[in-house]
Amino acid sequence: MTRVRRALLSMALLLGLAGAVGFGSPAAAATTDIRDQLEAAPGVTVLEEQPVAAPYRFFVLSITQPVDHLRPSAGTFQQRFTVLHRGTDRPTVLHTTGYNVPAYAFRSEPTRLIDGNQLSVEQRFFTPSRPEPADWSKLTIWQAATDHHRIVAALKPIYSQKWISTGASKGGMTSIYHRRFYPNDVDGTVAYVAPQDVVNGEDSAYDRFFTAVGTAQCRAALDAVQVEALRRRTELVARYQDWATANARTFSVIGSADKAFEFMVNGTTWAFWQYSLESDCVDVPPATASSDDIWAWLDLIYGLDSNTDQGVSPYIPYYFQASYQLGYPDVSLPHLAGLQHYRGQDRAQSYIPREIVPRFQPLAMLDVDAWVKLLGRRLLFVYGQNDPWGAEPFRLGPGTKDSLTYTAAGWNHGANISRLTATEAATATAALQRWAGVPAPAALTAAASIPSLDDRDPALDRRYSR
Repeated sequence: MTRVRRALLSMALLLGLAGAVGFGSPAAAATTDIRDQLEAAPGVTVLEEQPVAAPYRFFVLSITQPVDHLRPSAGTFQQRFTVLHRGTDRPTVLHTTGYNVPAYAFRSEPTRLIDGNQLSVEQRFFTPSRPEPADWSKLTIWQAATDHHRIVAALKPIYSQKWISTGASKGGMTSIYHRRFYPNDVDGTVAYVAPQDVVNGEDSAYDRFFTAVGTAQCRAALDAVQVEALRRRTELVARYQDWATANARTFSVIGSADKAFEFMVNGTTWAFWQYSLESDCVDVPPATASSDDIWAWLDLIYGLDSNTDQGVSPYIPYYFQASYQLGYPDVSLPHLAGLQHYRGQDRAQSYIPREIVPRFQPLAMLDVDAWVKLLGRRLLFVYGQNDPWGAEPFRLGPGTKDSLTYTAAGWNHGANISRLTATEAATATAALQRWAGVPAPAALTAAASIPSLDDRDPALDRRYSR
């Protein structure tokens, strides 16, 4: 497409000029290739198109974003996103993980339930969507919400039907933050397993959760293996350092193999309940297990690489946000108190370079909480009963309208609508389809080669396990 034709098509799409340069009419839009329409959207570049099963098309794109939306002249960066195109006559899902965007085709649960298009957006400051140099003070929930707002504004002239936003965990949080600042960008939001740490210093809900989740036998087994791992600290830390050296891993961010090991042990119970089911309790090693078995279990549940520089670095933007506005859980772990060398230091700030540690802004989450309870509209929250992140959920309030919240019995951080009871799932699906303006039930499109995100790598959200 020539530069002149692209500019004219962009003008037609933005202003809706009937018949302008032959592209503004419905007939012209129907005959203009979707790639041309995407390339004509303001600030958008199509980086590649990947082959997928018909009737879909899949594109990896970028959009030029201001580093600071309050000062657009202060510099720009390229933010990556993807489009799974179903048809301009279908509703569209605005999806985010809150982290990197998967650069492959997939369908989130709402996309499948409404048979829609899907835009999946990478969070600012996650590479490669990071300004250079990075001004970390611009990594705020408002700046990120405004990124999403500009993407919606650029693509709505193409995708003019109803819009639904969605995400799980940090992605669900991000979707709610977008709605708080731009409530009319989309027609409804489905937020999965999204925590809301309203008051960062008040984390007793997490302690209560860990005294009640699962069975007493399972809780005791998890406590015991943590205690035993720290009792064998000398042996296991030496093993950890040897493993790190052999695998070119370092610990400069957290500080040492010893500290990284303790943080790993601290987080195993959290990670277990986040990713495992109660039926997996039988695989928890007893305190009498060999060091090989305990070592293997720590790697399986938490991941040896997670607290290395190489494991932490991709998630520094999350830990920065947790230190800046989102908050971060502080679990007391009283059974480990006598064995910890770094008690009280397993906080978000410990996972980012010291030179970028910010001053926490306590009003950000209070503001979001007030908006949900007083002004929230068409919000659907889904939690897992055994997921630690559900200990501090978003809560509906007296002013919240046309909204629902559900908890999937026995489920973890993978809870979704399909894990609810049949009655709950039907009600939730009906609300989603009503918001999206599609008949119920939706005529779901067979797309065997396009999996749901749940079928992909569960490590996508792994660092959010602490």
